[in-house]
Amino acid sequence: MNIKELTIEKAGEMLKNGELTSVDLVSACIKNIEKDNKKLNIFLEVFDDALEEAKKADEIIKSGGGGKLTGIPIAIKDNILITGKKVSAGSKMLQNYIASYDAFVIKKLKEAGAVLIGRTNMDEFAMGSSTENSAYGPVKNPIDPTRVPGGSSGGSAAAVASGMCLGALGSDTGGSIRQPASFCGIVGMKPSYDVVSRSGVMAMASSLDQIGPFAKNSEDAKIIFDTIVGKDEMDSTSVDLISPTPRVGEKVIGVPRDWLKEGVDKEILENFEKTLEKLKKAGYEIKDISLPFSKYSLAVYYILMPAEVSTNLSRLDGVRYGLRKEGENLPRLGKAGVFDTYRKSRSAGFGAETRRRIILGTYVLSHGYYDAYYNKAWKVRHAILKEFQDIFKEVDFVMTPTTPTVAFKFGEKSDPLQMYLSDIFTVPANIAGIPAISIPIGFSKGGLPMGMQFTGPLFSDESLFAIEKDLRENV
Repeated sequence: MNIKELTIEKAGEMLKNGELTSVDLVSACIKNIEKDNKKLNIFLEVFDDALEEAKKADEIIKSGGGGKLTGIPIAIKDNILITGKKVSAGSKMLQNYIASYDAFVIKKLKEAGAVLIGRTNMDEFAMGSSTENSAYGPVKNPIDPTRVPGGSSGGSAAAVASGMCLGALGSDTGGSIRQPASFCGIVGMKPSYDVVSRSGVMAMASSLDQIGPFAKNSEDAKIIFDTIVGKDEMDSTSVDLISPTPRVGEKVIGVPRDWLKEGVDKEILENFEKTLEKLKKAGYEIKDISLPFSKYSLAVYYILMPAEVSTNLSRLDGVRYGLRKEGENLPRLGKAGVFDTYRKSRSAGFGAETRRRIILGTYVLSHGYYDAYYNKAWKVRHAILKEFQDIFKEVDFVMTPTTPTVAFKFGEKSDPLQMYLSDIFTVPANIAGIPAISIPIGFSKGGLPMGMQFTGPLFSDESLFAIEKDLRENV
């Protein structure tokens, strides 16, 4: 049984036909974890009840019950709450935190009979594009361990690519599902904002965060997606997915040429152009488009996201929540004091990138800078959303490379600004709240995966899965 090649859809058929059991599947995944995890650092924990849950799933299948995910081993990013399990968000600040309830997506997976196999490593509080920022050490790319798997959901992407599970959940704030999917050669999808509840997911930037699936192909990703979508009473922003009426006529793909001018590797561009030619031969119409406001997405993102980070992580001060390091003094209400406990707790609990973003977010929200930066960024965000709404009256999808480079080596992007540029193609979808999918399209001369991103209008999630399948079968 080759877990690296086995899909969720095929495994489900084999389970139903009695060709294998969930215990077989989970045992094979655990064997791969035991073999490679010390080298790759993908899993922070393998759940000790995984085999017991697999046995329960087998009983359900034997009785004629269960669905497409029953008995399927799924990995969970370490910022999604599972009752009774540790969840640290890749940080020392929450290294001993035990979840007291299930996230909405976890409830849905459990109801579907999925086997939660363990929690995967990640950039601290989802802040990063390489999974080098975890307090528990970096994850290594299973394709080439000298290179990063992408981030912040690098652990989940690497778990699927290395055969340690059949599917996984990640979170995507600015590309944290799609970018690691591209680097690891699998499918990663960021749903429309609101269609997957964020209840029980540790917040990074609440207006940008979204939970989504990793899988080997679009059919598998859709199985996970269909399981976790839905209205949630615990998340007032969540909605039921209602697919829009498709445009009449041939499928039209828009290409924003102005995005591709600088900073994109030659091999990525060559692969992009070859894919466009294949799409034309397959009957797709390619249309050059312009998205002048969207080129400011990265600047908008790195104002709005740190501001929300600063607010969301303010509760983790060593007094109300999080790691506590005792100081000499505590401030008294209305009086100046030395914030030793706060300072020591947050300095010890947060890594460098998290502290950097908290400081930046506090700055842009401060008096005198709020209007100059934060309010202006929100205005541009609305302009970007309007721009996408208008362009999707002319085209069905917008296509770009997922990333400007293939997976880079550890330490190669030590300059934070260079690292932030990794998200140049993925951030706009989060800014606009629209769905986007990364699909594997070939390899570089060095054997590294390359991904292509397709973005669609709000709630066109189902269409994105369809285009990936169409491309795989016809291009």
